[in-house]
Amino acid sequence: MAVWALGLNHNTAPLDLRGKFAFALEHMPPVLSGLQNIISANGEAAILSTCNRTEIYCASNEPALKRSFEWLAQSGGVSFETLKAHSYVLEDHEAARHAFRVASGLDSMVLGEPQILGQMKDAVRMAGEVGSLGTTLHQLFQRTFSVAKDVRSNTEIGHLSISMAAASVRLAMQIFGDLGPLKVLFVGAGEMIELCATHFSAKQPAQICIANRTLEKAQLLASQFNAQAMRLADLPQRLHEFDIVVSCTASSLPLIGLGAVERALKTRKRRPMFMVDMAVPRDIEPEVKGLSDVYLYTVDDLSGSVQIAQASRQAAVEHAERIIDEGVQSFAKWLGERSIVPLIQQLNTQAQNWQDSELAKAKKLVAKGESIDAVLQSLAKGLSHKMLHGAMAQLHHADPQSREASIEAVQHFFLRESHHR
Repeated sequence: MAVWALGLNHNTAPLDLRGKFAFALEHMPPVLSGLQNIISANGEAAILSTCNRTEIYCASNEPALKRSFEWLAQSGGVSFETLKAHSYVLEDHEAARHAFRVASGLDSMVLGEPQILGQMKDAVRMAGEVGSLGTTLHQLFQRTFSVAKDVRSNTEIGHLSISMAAASVRLAMQIFGDLGPLKVLFVGAGEMIELCATHFSAKQPAQICIANRTLEKAQLLASQFNAQAMRLADLPQRLHEFDIVVSCTASSLPLIGLGAVERALKTRKRRPMFMVDMAVPRDIEPEVKGLSDVYLYTVDDLSGSVQIAQASRQAAVEHAERIIDEGVQSFAKWLGERSIVPLIQQLNTQAQNWQDSELAKAKKLVAKGESIDAVLQSLAKGLSHKMLHGAMAQLHHADPQSREASIEAVQHFFLRESHHR
């Protein structure tokens, strides 16, 4: 069974290109089915799509790398060459190593970021519900989650991680100092926004507001932080009220445009605004960054603010890599054993057929009144003949080039006891 992973992430592709390959979880079922169909009749597939990466994990009797590349390129609306220039592909145990590192937070923009593990579990759950998760990928991801748990339990990676949410709060404090007098707007109501709201609320700003397309969902999240809620449709008219804006939605188009921000700044009499766009694709038009009174940061920008402490975590990384190495070796062994299952099944079937055939002959001999010793001798001779027939034929008919290999194989499989003495 072949296993492969291909994708693009914050290290290989710019933000706007990554945005073309963003798959919302609720839209995943038909996408997964489409990917599974292009792989093979028994293909397996899972898709991990976050703000920092889109990766497809596949398994099949034979690798289908080119078809996978073409499918992903078409899904993102880019050329095969463009995708290939900004992506990576890993096969078999290296695909497992990559999955283990991603889930453990070692391949994240923020080292040790814990969110990715939950996102990967969501991706696997979705693949399971769609029916695209077969035995091989199920085994890969169960081992992935086990390794990630081991890394987080037995190393300092999890304890030392700095999340994007914490990084955004730290940047805001560098710009404004005390957040107490400020008003904060969160656009969206997903997990990342909840994480950011948790970090910002700890600084006790004057006001927190949640804007979402569905008001009920905004109200539900706002109730956790004693915050206000508003409809996304009201955002352009109220944008000027807020000193800090953090956005992370699944919108395919920007929600906050240059014109809206310019009008807000005019109403604010040029008082500065701090804006964080954690969405992929972008929620805030990139041209906003050029405004003199706006501090706009994307997920890529935030990465620079969280790299400083990574050098001190090298020992934890090395420990985590050792755990991952053990996991990779274990999966490679399982995958290797998995590849010989059909052969083992064929051997067992052949052996059973031989047994049935010789037993049938033996029963006939018993029915004719033959002695038990003669029947047993005939049974043993018949089984031995069937077992050795293929090896004998190979030795007799092998050409000179392959005879030596045939001799070694026969000695290995049929004369093992004499060799071990």
